[in-house]
Order: sequence, then structure tokens, then C-alpha cells
Amino acid sequence: MKDIYEIAIIGGGPGGIASAVESQLLGIKDVILFEKGEGHSTTIRKFYKDKKRVDKDYKGQKVELNGNIYFCDGTKESTLDLFDKIIQENGIEVQFQTEVESITQQNDYFLIHTAKNTEFKARFIIISIGKMGQPNKPSYPIPASIKNIVNFNANSCIDGENILVVGGGNSAVEYACVLSETNPVTLNYRRKEFSRINETNQENLIQCFEGGKITPKLGIDIENLEDENGKVKVNFTDSTSLVFDRIIYAIGGMAPVDFLRKCGIALDSDGVPVTDDNHQSSIDKIYIAGDILYKNGGSIAAALNHGFYIVQEIKKRLH
Repeated sequence: MKDIYEIAIIGGGPGGIASAVESQLLGIKDVILFEKGEGHSTTIRKFYKDKKRVDKDYKGQKVELNGNIYFCDGTKESTLDLFDKIIQENGIEVQFQTEVESITQQNDYFLIHTAKNTEFKARFIIISIGKMGQPNKPSYPIPASIKNIVNFNANSCIDGENILVVGGGNSAVEYACVLSETNPVTLNYRRKEFSRINETNQENLIQCFEGGKITPKLGIDIENLEDENGKVKVNFTDSTSLVFDRIIYAIGGMAPVDFLRKCGIALDSDGVPVTDDNHQSSIDKIYIAGDILYKNGGSIAAALNHGFYIVQEIKKRLH
């Protein structure tokens, strides 16, 4: 452990990994990365179903990569393998299972306090914590007796279960299409049209609807959930009710607003950190990378670019 690091990175996803790698390549050696999960890329590990497709141009956002990490379309597994290799090859100092609780400014450095009651010092901070660490939850209560079958990813699904997927974005559609290969699936979205999904998911969804593999329940919201003999009874706003073995909510995630506010970082009305053209927050020498810069989420490629640009800027300021 160094007395003081040049850069401390909060978050071990694509933006954080890119920041660490680009720092090493620019000769900034005293860098530390904090990740509260057991490994890097917690969002991908936890919220992506096995073999899920991972696109470079997420939601059709065309991004030209400018940094030194080559990332292309792949799967959950190939993406995790890529980042495993990058971390090992570049000898990045990582503190896994270490949640940062607060960041305070002390003269010419920042004091980083962790949930393990340890402290670190750094001259620059890059915050790259994803939204999906805090998935959005429905406004109505989830009965405690069925919480184990009300999920926010598809990892616990069992073949043959009758499943309801709730949501109107790419994750919801991908969960529904993949699960429909092995399960009866109903897809519920409060709107009648899927306006936020990419072209590939749109095509797959149409095929699943037309082939009867997914039952649509569109233009209708959920009123509440009940425990029906250990299954989930879903009461809809059209006065209908259906019973499912499992329900999966894929309704987006929230920026970790409380942590950002605790750090004193200014947010806009949507809870998005206010940044300048160099991705610097309202606090000098604290930079922001990744999907918390977007109201509706970003992409892996965009996060990789954020890391590249931020470190370029920090390198200028170190001399």
C-alpha cells in the first residue's frame, strides 16, 4: 500500500478497468482500484444471464473506441474473460470486497474511507460505479414470503418454470427471449410499444411473439403481488390476475445518489452527476465515468472511452 496514490478508482466495471489500464500505459503507476464485489464487472456477472450477448454498440449507440482496450461484440463469458486478462496483464492493484463509504478532501489530496474501516489517500479520484448495483424496484410492496422468487436478474431461473418478465428495455426483452427457449414466458410492459430496444432484440421479440414462445401482456401495469400457495399471484390494472412460478423485474437501475451526495458531488434533476467537458465533477480532481453519466444508461464502449479521456486529462495535470 502506498502512502498516497496518484489515482484512486471507485468501481471495478469497464470504466474503472479502463481508467486503471490507461493510467498504467501512460506511466501513472501509483493507482488503486476499489470494487465492493468479489470480482470485477459485478453488474455483468450478476445481472447478465449466462451466454447473454454483449454488444459494443449497446442500444444502437455507435461508439468508436479511442483507448487501448480492444472490445468487440461477444458474450457475458467472453467479456469477463477479456477483463480478467487485462487486469492480470497490467498488474493492477485491486481491493475487491471493499466498499468505499466516503471521500473527503484534505488539502492537496482526498481521504478515502472504506466499510472495512481502512483509509487511503489519493490525489485524483475516478468514480465509475454502475447503476445496476441498485436495481429499480416496483412501487408496490413485495410480500416477504415470496421474495425468493421475485428477482431482478435471471440467474435463479429453473427450466420449466412459468415466468413473468417485467420491463420494456433491452434487458427485459433479452431475458424473455432467452428464457422462452426453456420456459413458458409472459412479458409485461406498461406501454404497448417497445421504443427503447435495439434492432436485433426487436427482431427476436417479434419472432418469439409470432411463434407463440412469449405471451405479451402489454399496455397494462401491475397493481400488486400476492402469495398464492408459494407462487406469485400478479394482479394487473385491467382487473386480471395470473399466477407465476417466478417474476423477474428488469426495470432499470438508479444512480447511487446517496453516495454521490455524501461526497458533495452536484447532481442534476435526474440524479445524474454534473460534469464538464473533461468528465470532471463539481469537485476539482474528482472525475466520473460509466453509465451514471446517463439518465438511461450508457454502454461498455462509452465507459472505456471515458476512462481513456479522463486519464489523459489527469496525466496533463500531474505535470
